[in-house]
Amino acid sequence: MLNIIRTRLAQGFRTAKYPVPNPPLPGGFRGLPSVDFSRCETGCRACEKICPTGCFAPDNGRPALDLGKCIFCGSCERQCPKGAVGFSTDHRLAVRKREDLLLSRAGAYRKADALSAAMRRIFGRSLRLRQVSAGGCNACEADVNVLNTPVFDISRFGIQFVASPRHADGLLVTGPVTRNMELALRKTWEATPAPRIVIASGACAISGGLFAGRAETLSGAGAVLPVDLFIPGCPPHPWAILDGLLRLLGKIR
Repeated sequence: MLNIIRTRLAQGFRTAKYPVPNPPLPGGFRGLPSVDFSRCETGCRACEKICPTGCFAPDNGRPALDLGKCIFCGSCERQCPKGAVGFSTDHRLAVRKREDLLLSRAGAYRKADALSAAMRRIFGRSLRLRQVSAGGCNACEADVNVLNTPVFDISRFGIQFVASPRHADGLLVTGPVTRNMELALRKTWEATPAPRIVIASGACAISGGLFAGRAETLSGAGAVLPVDLFIPGCPPHPWAILDGLLRLLGKIR
């Protein structure tokens, strides 16, 4: 016991401050991508050919990047002959609408806005979530679990994960939603009292990720439930998840 106390005293205060402009991120972290369309050559399509999830789509001969499909592998950045594709360290990736995940020449990336005032009155100070792994590989699930550790301490914001959907205000879904998990996901949703919200965390939960279009999956939570928040990544970093949740609750903008 004395050794444990000594260790805790030596470690000191471990909870990281948030929100801050630059939270502690690992070296090599890939955040919000950018595409310099002025460098793209018509008909090049190198990024399309190399992308394992097909997240690049032609836009008048130039790429548009669907972050809902992106697994942030960096292949496009390495293979682009003109260096038009890059990744920033911006972890603020969550959006409210699926179409907002499309990066194109149309304009700036639209980050998640808050729930309606009526919903914020209900959930703004106390949000309980049931996490549902709908066929995931456990990478997204692991980074969701990390939010409960002292470093992130998600409970300080009034957000907690609960064991039963009957005690929850919404669901946080990970995984591509396999057909074997479809009924379980629907039942979990039905057991959650209304009003309720749904969060799709990770490329698989948004679009199916690497498993999109397979007969065994439904290619994302949106095929089964109405989704209120999309958090891209493979897996999304815990800071990205926390940022999205706080934006949804109107605690940050």
